[in-house]
Amino acid sequence: MDIDTGAEAGPDRRERAATVEWTVVESAIGPLLLAATGRGLVRVEFHADAARRDRMLDRLAGQLGAELVECASGRLAEAMRRLDRYFAGEPDDLDLPLDWSLTTGFNRQVLRELAAGVPYGTVVGYGELARRVGQPGAAQAVGAAMGANPLPVVVPCHRVVESDGGLGGFGGGLETKRQLLALEGVLPAPLF
Repeated sequence: MDIDTGAEAGPDRRERAATVEWTVVESAIGPLLLAATGRGLVRVEFHADAARRDRMLDRLAGQLGAELVECASGRLAEAMRRLDRYFAGEPDDLDLPLDWSLTTGFNRQVLRELAAGVPYGTVVGYGELARRVGQPGAAQAVGAAMGANPLPVVVPCHRVVESDGGLGGFGGGLETKRQLLALEGVLPAPLF
């Protein structure tokens, strides 16, 4: 996983993200919007129908101060190839170059730990993830960080579950979370 070790503020965001390439790809869980800067994948959005895609693109342009260009090659080619393999059931930790610009502070710390420390086919509890980042009482804050994850699937918030075995919440919907965990062999595949 490409982990940005620079200061959180880093170089001027407009300089880094002068152009953001984006595309929508079909997947086993529906259309996904992918967007990348020169530093790496910056956004993954579930259920990217036309209306949601347009809202997300407007939001991204404002957040990154960037020109958005539809392009399914260049910066996105490797992410698309790896996601195709992942959804075909080939184990893949999706360790792609990432641009962490859309997250800061505690959320960034938690998401980085999740990306680096919870491999394909495993799960972790909200409380355990809080403990790993040195905040053992912050399970609810970890839940909030999962809900704010700008890179779902690639930064695998679907692998974070309740300590009693419950699924917990999920921004892409609980059925999507079940599908992803079944794909990784954590849950049994639905019968129909």
